[in-house]
Amino acid sequence: MKNLSFSICLSLISLFAFSQWTWQNPLPTGNYLSSVFFTDPNTGYAVGLHGTIIKTIDGGTTWIALSSGTTRWLTSVHFTDTNIGYTVGADGIVLKTTNGGYTWTDISGGNTKTLLSVFFTDSSTGYAVGGDYAYGIIIKTIDGGTTWTTLQSGTTNFLSSVFFTDASTGYAVGYQGTILKTNDGGITWITRSIGTTESLTSVYFPDDSTGYAAGGSGIILKTTDEGNTWTTLSSGTTMWLTSIYFTDISTGFAAGYSGNIFKTTDGGLTWTVLSSGTNNELSSVYFPEANTGYAVGAFGTTLTTINGGLTWIVLSSGTKNCLYSVYFTDTDTGYAVGENGTILKTVQGGLSWTPIESRTTHDLYSVFFTDSNTGYAAGGYWNEGTILKTYDAGTTWTRIWSDTSVFLSAYFTAPNTGYAVGDEGIILKTTDAGITWNVKPSGTTHTLTSVWFADANTGYVVGYNGIIIKSTDAGSTWTALSSGTEVSLTSVYFTDASTGFAVGFNGTIIKTIDGGITWSILPSGTINSLHSIYFSDPNIGFAVGYGGIILKTVNGGTTWTVSWYGAETLYAIHFPDLNIGYTVGKYGTILKTTNGGGDDIGEPLLPKSLYTIYPNPANQKITIDNTNLPGETLISIFNMKGEQVGKAQFRDQYQMEMDVSMQAKGIYLVKIQTRKGIECKKLVIR
Repeated sequence: MKNLSFSICLSLISLFAFSQWTWQNPLPTGNYLSSVFFTDPNTGYAVGLHGTIIKTIDGGTTWIALSSGTTRWLTSVHFTDTNIGYTVGADGIVLKTTNGGYTWTDISGGNTKTLLSVFFTDSSTGYAVGGDYAYGIIIKTIDGGTTWTTLQSGTTNFLSSVFFTDASTGYAVGYQGTILKTNDGGITWITRSIGTTESLTSVYFPDDSTGYAAGGSGIILKTTDEGNTWTTLSSGTTMWLTSIYFTDISTGFAAGYSGNIFKTTDGGLTWTVLSSGTNNELSSVYFPEANTGYAVGAFGTTLTTINGGLTWIVLSSGTKNCLYSVYFTDTDTGYAVGENGTILKTVQGGLSWTPIESRTTHDLYSVFFTDSNTGYAAGGYWNEGTILKTYDAGTTWTRIWSDTSVFLSAYFTAPNTGYAVGDEGIILKTTDAGITWNVKPSGTTHTLTSVWFADANTGYVVGYNGIIIKSTDAGSTWTALSSGTEVSLTSVYFTDASTGFAVGFNGTIIKTIDGGITWSILPSGTINSLHSIYFSDPNIGFAVGYGGIILKTVNGGTTWTVSWYGAETLYAIHFPDLNIGYTVGKYGTILKTTNGGGDDIGEPLLPKSLYTIYPNPANQKITIDNTNLPGETLISIFNMKGEQVGKAQFRDQYQMEMDVSMQAKGIYLVKIQTRKGIECKKLVIR
């Protein structure tokens, strides 16, 4: 697949709680789900990244999104009865509901360490655990969360899971094989030696004496003497296990990476691999009764079983393929195209999206309709370009052109006249509705990413290395303009013959008011790469990009504020009218607004940094201190041209070293990616 852009971000934090943009695909959400809890076989909750809380009252058949009032990652959820529940997460947040999840109140105490698990022994008494790389935190409430007291955990390892068998006896597990036990309601905690340094992510006791813990490298431990001694069981896998749950003393389930679910019916002596129906990471498994269970995980994955795990039904729906372009012919009828020839259509304003057979496996990067029935999709794969056409409102698509260059953008100025641009500076033009296409000299070999015409004769194309070219004769000839930047540009849009905008890597937004003769750089407020720009009127515009960021301007680009910040990377945005808009992106993300993107929410709400790089400036090697969760950490170093100059992968390391001695002096960006999200740091090499 073509690398469309170099993506740089500040963080992967969402403003999910703000209702100006709502999920349409995948459903019920595309956000990572961290924890699931059911109060009865039909009524359940799941929480996750970007403040996500969803609820079902019909056994997962349908889910509704609840407003959490936070942007933070929620890691664990627990209910004490049908109405009262708690969820915890990043930066020590604790939320409580007293009405079945419909409203949530922030009841956080003074703790700012991430909380990873919450458990209540009764309506008043509860515990939450977490921490960072140097501190394992346990907090307790005895008044239903009104106040919280920090307990002495006695460990410097963070804690991932907490479970109590009665009011006094509880267990907490965590990093490097940590197992703690209390017999006095958390006043004191005793460390249990288990003979392993594998990190533990989940603990569960089906009775007072018998308990299980699971974690890294497929480890499963068992105790039969109230946690005094632990035995390692043979799980049959080396995959990371994230959650363990038992329905009785003998029957249990463990879930984890790659969609794995394992079942035992003999108290853990043997484990059988179940077919989950997904390859997505599963983070939590829960059984409200012996045969009925649920599991949740990455990309909003939700599963259920009604026969004790023999078969699992995928409840989440919608494509997970990346979507690169969206176009609506009216407020109800629209199309989205993307990875592997994906074409989706809606006739209900996005309420549902129907896959359409494209007859190609090539990625489709652009879609454009000239009327309600006639549309085009352009794309390709490696050195083969494709242009498709539909005559019947997307019911059938026919390939009308193929080439050696991949096409990244298509635009029509009239029913018969259109353009397509792409790799190696290619520009094609048709004057017979796509029957024939003629190559027009662009004067460049740089990849061209976006084409836009202000009128029938005046058009603009942008591309890599800051290229902007202009035509005043309906595309017959093209002249290079000075953009004032060498940053690659990804999208161009003109609001009238003179006023236009382009966006690109590193949060670049530029504007012209003289038909492209001069361009000025606008303050975007982000270094996230931007992939698409669209104006719903001359003053109101949007730019979308990496980390799910949506920027909005209400003054013709003079200032930009955040309308949304989260979900997955967004590649395209389109408004069929002033209020109704759609944006699409990675993993099948489709978001919709019905109020013009809502009120601006100001500058991005940035999380506390999880990483420290030192020395900085550096000239030999750098060390990255990591306060994040265990698991995979991918670190990439980019120069300011967007070229990747370094890459390393780590697992379960809180100090990660990289050699930078071969890099030239200058400013670099270090991208640190884990399953929790992405953070970028500036690095100076001298």
